Amino acid sequence: MTRLWLIRHGPTHQTAMTGWRDVPADLSDSAALARLSAYVPAPALVVSSDLIRAVTTADAIAQDRQRLPHDPDLREIDFGAWDGLHYTQVAARDPVLSRAFWDTPGDLAAPEGESWNVMTARVTAAIDRVIAAHRPADLVVVAHMGAIMSQIPRATGGTAVQAMGHHIDALGVTDMTLTPQGWRIGTINHRP
Repeated sequence: MTRLWLIRHGPTHQTAMTGWRDVPADLSDSAALARLSAYVPAPALVVSSDLIRAVTTADAIAQDRQRLPHDPDLREIDFGAWDGLHYTQVAARDPVLSRAFWDTPGDLAAPEGESWNVMTARVTAAIDRVIAAHRPADLVVVAHMGAIMSQIPRATGGTAVQAMGHHIDALGVTDMTLTPQGWRIGTINHRP
């Protein structure tokens, strides 16, 4: 059986949109990291996005688990020209597009960025590659809020809007199991 443990990286304390900007995570809460590491299975494989906030979080919880190479396809959605801007700045700059981007996620993209559908296809392909190479296995994937949300519909059959309605905390865990009948969701945003 294959089980995914999707973990959002540690907090960044950013107040602006943060997609592909490479900002560090605050990993000063060693007790939270220890609880998280103890929560995921000991023989699990660990993979992360190549952005520093995911890499350092994965390294902090990996312990004796096998660490797979960082994968750029596990990155957050590319917010393009919006990356680094506060949500109010984005709304002022692109009022119609920014509203539609969140209200009807799909093929709309931020200027010079990518759409929900493109990000979802990218992340799904990356996870499927790792699963194919290591099946069956427990797989810890340290990634980003959007990347994690993009995988929820695989198990729930829900829409992108429904997936985006979930809150995904820093260091929150969402688990999914691949059964013969397909994906099954476990918990969403569990905080060990």
